Amino acid sequence: MASSSGTSSGGSLTTNSGSVGDLTALMNERKRKRMISNRESARRSRMRKQKHLDDLQAQVTQLRQESHRILTSVNITTQHYLNVEAENSVLRAQANELSHRLQSLNEIIGFIGGGGGDGNSDAAADCFFNPLNYLNQPIMASADNVFGY
Repeated sequence: MASSSGTSSGGSLTTNSGSVGDLTALMNERKRKRMISNRESARRSRMRKQKHLDDLQAQVTQLRQESHRILTSVNITTQHYLNVEAENSVLRAQANELSHRLQSLNEIIGFIGGGGGDGNSDAAADCFFNPLNYLNQPIMASADNVFGY
């Protein structure tokens, strides 16, 4: 019986060590699966990170293009503004000059129309407004000033 007890105990050790071997194999299998899963997760993470980086680079490119377009638009608008400002300045100067001319002409008309009471104001006004009418006036000359050089 002693021998059966020895075999039994040897068998028990074998079963025990087989059980430990199975447990070790199971742990190694789980460790291997976890490593594979971690590698796959890290690969997906790198892919997401790369996609995010690519998206950001595309956004930077798009924003630079938009910035360039806006800057071009601002430059064109500024140039149009400067052109309009220059034209406005010329028109103001012309309006000022025309206003001065009108004022001068009104003063001349006032002098001609106000006359001074000599009765010749109508003839003077005719000469001013229609200079060809002045040519139809008779020329008066006296003998004293014909040869008065």
